[in-house]
Amino acid sequence: MLIPSIDLMGGRIVQLEKGEKLRLAFDDFDYWIERFARFPLVQLIDLDGAMRQGENSALVEKIAKRLPCQVGGGIHTIERARQVLASGARRVIVGSALFSAEGTVNTEFAARLAESVGAERIVAGIDTKNGRIAVKGWKAEVDLTPDDAIPQLEPHVAAYLYTHVDGEGMMQGFPMQAAERLRKLTGKQLIVAGGIRSQAEIDELDRMRVDAVAGMAVYTNLLAV
Repeated sequence: MLIPSIDLMGGRIVQLEKGEKLRLAFDDFDYWIERFARFPLVQLIDLDGAMRQGENSALVEKIAKRLPCQVGGGIHTIERARQVLASGARRVIVGSALFSAEGTVNTEFAARLAESVGAERIVAGIDTKNGRIAVKGWKAEVDLTPDDAIPQLEPHVAAYLYTHVDGEGMMQGFPMQAAERLRKLTGKQLIVAGGIRSQAEIDELDRMRVDAVAGMAVYTNLLAV
């Protein structure tokens, strides 16, 4: 399944390279909402919230009311997760809050969040740079790998979102061996992102029972949607 992504920064839809360099920006929200309306799931990320440099709550709510979204970016507390779900999101993506600077998985927070909002509404965001889990809008890394984290989070989440930050926005292809390895770690929904550029990749991932998030390839019309 292809999941189109909407990344928000400074009140616009944007696409970044490796989470840093701005490549594309749009403010024609209705156009993209209408274009993505046929998809069963859309990924909506508040990059300002993720980077702790502001937020786009009004836009998140506007889009989540019109599209079936899983929403991430700056969801660090149970209260914030509840707010996002109440605003119309189907699920929340939680990343940084699941990991400590000391390199441990915050299973206590994951358990409390699951008890509060339901594990079926939680997606664990497991993003990596140089093989390590990246946090705080991909600005920092912790001494953990996805292989360390997934088994500990398994009781508390419905799905995993793995972003290969090293390839994000580059349209150079997704590392299929990573998807194969991660697929063996969980029977739950696995979603991957970072560099996906072709329908052939999406089809290959689908054969593995892995869903694909695409952004840059969609906004540059490399992928037809």
